[in-house]
Amino acid sequence: MNEKYNLIAPTIFGIESIAADEFRRMGFENVTVENGRVLLCGDGNMLARANICSRFAERILINVGQFRATTFTELFDGVKSLPWERFIGKDNAFPVTGTSVNSKLFSISDCQSIIKKAVVDRLAGKYGIQWFSEIGAECRIKFNILKDDVTVMIDTSGDGLHKRGYRRKANDAPIKETIAAAMCDLARIYPDTEIYDPFCGSGTILIEAALMATRRAPGLNRYFSAERFDFLDKSVWREERTRAQDNIIHNIDFRAVGFDIDASSVELTLANAKKAGVEKYVKASIGDIKDFKTPDNRFLLITNPPYGERLLDVEEAEELYKIMGERFDMKPGKKYFIISPHDEFEKLFGKQADKRRKLYNGMIKCQLFMYFKNKA
Repeated sequence: MNEKYNLIAPTIFGIESIAADEFRRMGFENVTVENGRVLLCGDGNMLARANICSRFAERILINVGQFRATTFTELFDGVKSLPWERFIGKDNAFPVTGTSVNSKLFSISDCQSIIKKAVVDRLAGKYGIQWFSEIGAECRIKFNILKDDVTVMIDTSGDGLHKRGYRRKANDAPIKETIAAAMCDLARIYPDTEIYDPFCGSGTILIEAALMATRRAPGLNRYFSAERFDFLDKSVWREERTRAQDNIIHNIDFRAVGFDIDASSVELTLANAKKAGVEKYVKASIGDIKDFKTPDNRFLLITNPPYGERLLDVEEAEELYKIMGERFDMKPGKKYFIISPHDEFEKLFGKQADKRRKLYNGMIKCQLFMYFKNKA
């Protein structure tokens, strides 16, 4: 019987339930949603699958243990009592990083030192050695202390899962891949969808939509730190990559069309689409929102217009919202999904959204304004 692992998948606030539904579709059971994360359980294959296939999680962590601590002695004893030898070998490197919020143990550096010492003490007793070279594969230990409740974890992802590998360069204000994927999920992407983005930037929304339409796993072409872990059989990564490759659908009617006023952004979109393996479905050209014309056929428009936070100033962003309201007609079959942090977006756009959803783009609190009940 394959060994099971208790896993934690941190997410951006607002998309926890979307991530949980995805994990259930992957085959995970006992999926539990909490603020900013999803809890799940699975064997080595499922751990690999979560890393390779998750569009919405930020990373996949093994939950080594949880306990309460208000003193450094309690922190040391709690960490030392956990089965670190199950995950960390004699030669593994095991750096410690973490966070502490609303807890008596608030010094991050002190917590790092105590946790490291406790793990060394535990492993020294188990392996009968006093010195660890740490020249082998890196098993990053992460801790989270929230209101004195301690969770210690092993990071299996390495780079965050939002780093798909296709966006080595980005424009000045890119939207995070996991947020773009969540927007696409809420808009409902199908193999015959036609999607537009008149502010395509580096192409993230268009590419995430194309990945979704073709059922191409976002992590198919990248490396994960757990691939070097001794306690995980290397075969699980081969098996799950083969499974993900077999799930891709080809020659679909999907179409993603982007516009941007900046020529370098258009070039970047096309280059990133090629890196992602979806260049067949993604087109981009120079275009000003003032000249945008809504197609006659059914389509989705999903976009992240300039906020006035990092690009343009607030007045210019507000003027864009007004222009969008004028250019986007609300006839049947035309659906719009627009993310913005502006409290008066609907007023400026000129139309009240059919539905709104709170999302965070980086540290910026936003709303996804959804228009889909358009009537003749």
